[in-house]
Amino acid sequence: MMKVKTSVALGQETIGSMGELMHKGKFRNKSHIMEFAVEKLLVEENEPR
Repeated sequence: MMKVKTSVALGQETIGSMGELMHKGKFRNKSHIMEFAVEKLLVEENEPR
């Protein structure tokens, strides 16, 4: 899959929480967290209700 760079503005608390997730070893970097979160949102939005 080809990756495309983009930028987002996030609050300091969100960035801090992302740092904690990376420190725990759950994600490699902030991009990994964002990709996981967006993919999860897209799956949830496409689920039948």
